[in-house]
Order: sequence, then structure tokens, then C-alpha cells
Amino acid sequence: MICTIFVNSSFKMKGIMIRKVLSAVCAFIISSAIALYGQERLSNGIEFDKYVHNFGDVMLDEGPVSCTFSLTNKGNKPVVIYNVTTTCGCTDVEWTKEPIKSGGKGQITVTYSNDEGPYPFDKSLTVYMSDEKKPVILKLRGISNEKPRPLEELYPVHYGALGLKESAIQCGNLEQGGSRSDAVLVANLSSSPMNVTFSNVSDNLSISVSPNPIPAKGTAEMRFTVKSDRKLWGKNTYWATPLINGKAYKNKEGSDKIGIWAFTKENFSNYTDEQKQKGSMPRFQTSTYSFGKAKVGDEIHATYTFKNEGKSDFLIYKVDADACCYSHSDIPAAAPGETVSFRVHVDTDDMKKGETLTIITLTTNSPTRPIINLFVSGVLE
Repeated sequence: MICTIFVNSSFKMKGIMIRKVLSAVCAFIISSAIALYGQERLSNGIEFDKYVHNFGDVMLDEGPVSCTFSLTNKGNKPVVIYNVTTTCGCTDVEWTKEPIKSGGKGQITVTYSNDEGPYPFDKSLTVYMSDEKKPVILKLRGISNEKPRPLEELYPVHYGALGLKESAIQCGNLEQGGSRSDAVLVANLSSSPMNVTFSNVSDNLSISVSPNPIPAKGTAEMRFTVKSDRKLWGKNTYWATPLINGKAYKNKEGSDKIGIWAFTKENFSNYTDEQKQKGSMPRFQTSTYSFGKAKVGDEIHATYTFKNEGKSDFLIYKVDADACCYSHSDIPAAAPGETVSFRVHVDTDDMKKGETLTIITLTTNSPTRPIINLFVSGVLE
């Protein structure tokens, strides 16, 4: 069976020089990009809460800054973190030394010295674990500043006098039957207290600000909770219009809405080993298609093939792509033992020269692979 996905533009990555071999570059890009989309469970059962931590703006005179990457073992046997290496002496790292049992949690805590700058920083951690052939790449990012920046710069997305760091906020992975809560800082850019309420709130989203009113030239937490819905799979955006003292304002892009997106997948946490073994199990011949080099305007064609090696039909609930414009035809259910192929066509007319990566994410009914990331990568000249 052949199905087709059309992607008209793709995720661009700039500033990376082409070096020895394209495949090595693609591996770096993929490890950084996965954090932007659905987080796929590793082959040893480990699932990270994130792959990238952005400190945002930090002051050099504030000293070192720290963060923690949490991981959960959703596999069937203990996993050991053998080692975590860093790209420079400016980062110190500690991690869970004892084996992480099935269902257990571990963590990797990183401290960045924050004594270089002022300029952006981008540091890598390489994590080596048992039963995982390839190391996992974690990223630390931020901007070191010599002196405080005004609120208007720290919160550049403005709805009237309400400032946010971004208008599209990531909530992370959400399992069916559950909910996910988070919070981000917002700022009152005015010289008077500000009352913030919300209208036109999407179903399954609750959102509020605390403290409210927000003090003049002060900050507050915007707290939100997204609830799952079996009608919604994969990446979905939930909307809310902030009302500043009862009035709606548009940002510079002309929208009066704040978007909060979550990636919804099936919940297999209560499955027994026997139930998992009876489920579907797709095995792809390859997850990455590298087209090497092409010219802007060329159409890139890639074919992906998988076989259902499980004992139940393999279903794809939803196909997402990080491209701004894409479409796809249905991918039929694959019976046990059945092989299915589908094609990906990437239109490069609107792309810029340089390295490019398109991420296609499948949300599935497989207990072992509820989220599958596929990649189309290469260099446009």
C-alpha cells in the first residue's frame, strides 16, 4: 500500500557550518529537534521530560544557574546511566547512579557556571545508558547579560500592556485520560496594577493569572491546565484571549489569542507485559531520509516502509509535521505481519539555502511506540 504526505515547507536550522559528512550533521540536528515535537520513548524504555532547557535571560552577576532533566523508566527492566559528558568545563553534572527500576524515575542535574558573556550560550550533554546503542543529547541554552534588560525586552510579545515571552506556549506530552499543568511568567508593562481575565477559552483548557491584579511593572504566573480528549490526538493548540482590565488587545502579528499546545498520546501506563505483547509493533526500515544536496525549488521524494510485527492491527491516529503547510492522505491500518509504505514529498520552493529538517510525527496505538518521529533532511544550495 502506498500513502502520500505533502509538506510545503520545513523547519530551518541556521548557523551550522557544513563539515565532513552530512550524516553526522543530521544526527546532531535530529537530537536537538526532537524536543520541539512529540518525545519518543527510547528503546530501553526511558522517557525524558525534555531534551532542551532554555534558561532564557540570565545575569552574569547572579552566578551559576542549574536545571534538572527528569527521566522515567517505562520499560521492563532496570536502566543504568553509565556516564554524562559535557562539551566544556563550564558545566557540572550529577545524575542518578543507582539502577532506575521499571516504573522508577531518575534525574540529571546540570549547573552552568554563567561566567562567560555577554552572549548566547548553547551547551550539550551526552548521556550514555544501558540497553541504548546511541547516546542521548541534551541541550542547555540561554543568554548571558551584563545588566538587567527592561521588561519590554524580556517579554517582547505584547497584548496591550501585558507582556509574554512568546505567544505559542509548549505544554509538553499529554496522555489520554489525564491532564497536564504548567505555568509561565507574564509581565505588567504599565505603571498601574493590571487585572487579567480570559475569554474565548478552548474546551479542555483552564487558565488564570496569579497574583491578580498584577502589580505595576511586576510579574505574575500564568497557570494553565490542559485535559485530554479522545477526539484529539497528536499536536493540538488550545486558545485563550487575555482581557486586560476587561479589554482585548492584539499583538504585533494581529492576533488577540494566546496559544498553548500539547501533544496527546495513548496511555499505556496500566498495561501489563502480556497486554503490551499483544499490541501492535511497527518496525521501520529507516526513520531518516537524507536527500544529500539539492537546489532550492527541487521537490524531494522519500519513501518510508514499516512492518507490523505485533499481534494487533497497527493504527495511526494522527500525522503531524512541523512544516507550516502540509497535507497527507490516510495511512490504512496494518494487520499483523503486513508491510505498508508511504511517501513524503517536500516542496522546497519557499525554503532558504542551507541545512533543513522536516519532522513528521505519527501518533499511534502501539504500546511500545505511541509516538514515532520521522525525518527528512539535507542541504539546499
